[in-house]
Amino acid sequence: MTVTPAEAASRAAQILARPATINGLTVPNRIAMAPMTRMFSPGGIPGEDVVSYYSRRAAAGVGLIVTEGTYVGHASAGQSDRVPRFHGEEQLAGWAKVADAVHAAGGTIVPQLWHIGMVRKQGDQPFPDAPAVGPSGLRIGEDEVTGKAMTQADVDDVIGAFAEAAAAAERIGFDGVEIHGAHGYLVDQFLWAGTNRRTDAYGGDPVARTKFAAEIVAAVRETVSPEFPVIFRYSQWKQDAYDARLAETPEELEAVLTPLVTAGVDAFHASTRRYWHPEFDGSDLNLAGWTKKLTGKTAITVGSVGLDGEFGKAFQGEGAGLGSLDNLLDRLERDEFDLVAVGRALLQDPAWAEKVLSGRFEELAPFDAAALKTLS
Repeated sequence: MTVTPAEAASRAAQILARPATINGLTVPNRIAMAPMTRMFSPGGIPGEDVVSYYSRRAAAGVGLIVTEGTYVGHASAGQSDRVPRFHGEEQLAGWAKVADAVHAAGGTIVPQLWHIGMVRKQGDQPFPDAPAVGPSGLRIGEDEVTGKAMTQADVDDVIGAFAEAAAAAERIGFDGVEIHGAHGYLVDQFLWAGTNRRTDAYGGDPVARTKFAAEIVAAVRETVSPEFPVIFRYSQWKQDAYDARLAETPEELEAVLTPLVTAGVDAFHASTRRYWHPEFDGSDLNLAGWTKKLTGKTAITVGSVGLDGEFGKAFQGEGAGLGSLDNLLDRLERDEFDLVAVGRALLQDPAWAEKVLSGRFEELAPFDAAALKTLS
């Protein structure tokens, strides 16, 4: 059966325009903006250009914006003085303006709370004397300890920093928070056996390795209102370790996710490089699909949505052609997952959501890596 362009447009609008619920938050449609580091916030302070950057996308129909990663208030959390922070009077005042502008444009917004852990190098900004810290002081792919293995006091300090940032997010008007537990950064370094060699309660089997993440979630949950959404982003792959896996089977994945649900996660943001790839043998479900099936929680999918090239290649100066949305719409229609996070396509075109929701597919443009250099 041949589908006309008008019929395809109508289907996309019907499926993507449905509201979604995350705890006490109603998101006006199924389109989310994926977090993407931009480095346009000198001193960690988001300015008016950042306000405009996010509000333009909300005005053009993005239902939920997840901000770029923002450093929590721990000296070892980051590596650049141009990445925004989610602590400090000026920094939070800047973020309050962002939240207000997104709401005025009809969208909802959550900050992504971030600690990079052992990705940090000695001398990195904004606090050059702070050491790189991690569960075992190990970097991805290395067996030599080059950083500081976190003490219980360090663990407690970082947990407190996440909780304080979440409390600040609610206080200044954000709609929820996302905890960055993916891509080989600090929380993920605890989750993954490759970087967690601890022999105390924070190391060992997969369930033990979730203890740090679960304690962060629990501390955040206790700090914010009961209806305030707590989202947890996770991935199997790591930086420079694309074949790394937390779980080889659905049963192993369930063991990792269950403590996080118990601690208070409302939604999972399941990060993959290509959303259409099955996660485990014997099923077409992707990582977000398995996450929803195993936990019953709201699931957000992400990974090259609307494009046919990988995100990593963008940093090598490569663009990406347009990809079909048919597979995505089929999966959303089956309720395999609940929301879809769009990254580079929204970076390229602030009006991407509006064009898709109104069926103006012919106006979509392929991704050009030059877009990474601007804050359009």
